Amino acid sequence: MSKQHILAIPYPAQGHVIPLMELSQCLANHGFKVTFVNTEHNHKRIMNALADESHISRDHIHLVSIPDGLEPFEDRNEAGRLSEAMQRVMPGKLEELIEKINQGEGQKITCVIADQISGWMLEVVEKMKIRRVAFYPAAAAVLALKLSVPKLIHEGIINNDGTAPKGQMFQLAPNMPIMKTEHLLWLCIGDLTTQKIMFQAMVRSNKATLAADWLLCNSAYDLEPAAFTLAPQILPIGPLLASNRLGNSAGYFWPQDLTCLNWLDQQPPCSVIYVAFGSFTVFDRTQFQELALALELSQRPFLWVVRPDITDKTSDPYPEGYQDRVASRSLMVGWAPQQKVLAHPSIACFLSHCGWNSTIEGISNGVPFLCWPYFADQFLNESYICDVWKVGLKFNKNESGIITQGEIMNKLDQLLGDEGFKARASELKELAMTSVKEGGQSNKTFKNFIEWMKS
Repeated sequence: MSKQHILAIPYPAQGHVIPLMELSQCLANHGFKVTFVNTEHNHKRIMNALADESHISRDHIHLVSIPDGLEPFEDRNEAGRLSEAMQRVMPGKLEELIEKINQGEGQKITCVIADQISGWMLEVVEKMKIRRVAFYPAAAAVLALKLSVPKLIHEGIINNDGTAPKGQMFQLAPNMPIMKTEHLLWLCIGDLTTQKIMFQAMVRSNKATLAADWLLCNSAYDLEPAAFTLAPQILPIGPLLASNRLGNSAGYFWPQDLTCLNWLDQQPPCSVIYVAFGSFTVFDRTQFQELALALELSQRPFLWVVRPDITDKTSDPYPEGYQDRVASRSLMVGWAPQQKVLAHPSIACFLSHCGWNSTIEGISNGVPFLCWPYFADQFLNESYICDVWKVGLKFNKNESGIITQGEIMNKLDQLLGDEGFKARASELKELAMTSVKEGGQSNKTFKNFIEWMKS
């Protein structure tokens, strides 16, 4: 039988590319050929970051690109503008790419796995009569929330355009995170125009999702039983981590600084504060310095991922003389091999923006959290960590909206002074890892999916 040929296309953000690349690597290990489609902008970044150390099986995974509709100089962090450009330009480009592959000498595309967020991708595939799979890289609770939009409108929690008539708290089902309307996925991104664009794109995606052959989610049933029960069409396939297949993760937009692993080897067990805020979080200078001073005053070793664009100023963001003062017990890097860092025995806790990849990487290694969400689904993930799983703590902001160094140190001492957080994190680790082992729910989903792909 000829090898099946899958086309995988993520939404063009770091937190979406990594888990779909991981699923692609798993499929490649089962003999499938995968064409992985990034935007031209992200394709260049990934190829630069890969450099010499390629973690991608080039025999089975072919990296290609299509334009996203924006000019090279335009800001991809403006979600509304990017979404509009993508919906305008990428459907035609994706169709052209599939037709070009199918008219060539090689194997025709037999299935497309597309990011659930970009429903227009699934619409293109449906039109071309190719089997289609929606992949959701974040929590099942977030996807259940999106699919509950008609119910939220009916109950008056949101208006028809996605805006909230008043601030309130609600819960989709018992044992699910309690949500605030101000933290709804589409209401904490950009200005009102952007929010309405994102809401309309989401409604469009929901329709296409419900018509897909499969709806896979990078989560585990035992982490979110209430969400999977509420929306049984969502099938768990996670946590998708490179360590599960004893491989390396790939698809990063920045080169990873591997020297931090050697540095961690020199630190005592359970001593290091790992600080990382993902690919989008931006700090103003005041907040950045409060965090920096708290880490200094903690007297603990820390590994801090400081992206080149993490502050809104081009000048040196650190307090004067800071790096010299903390040099003996700290390391600052531009980007870290996070899955390997969190698996290192020297890590004591994870100060995180609570992106879903970071969340499942932390819990899969039994690491407790200090939560610092920035936008989108990160507030719901914080609620899981602190309110449902009870493996982390939230910060409180002062009247100026700043998380002060005193607040950071207080929560750090509280987290590391209570062994219950570590104990609960270890129990959660067992639940997460059991799901991907033989007999686990995610493992069963994956096996059934493989059988369907081969049929």
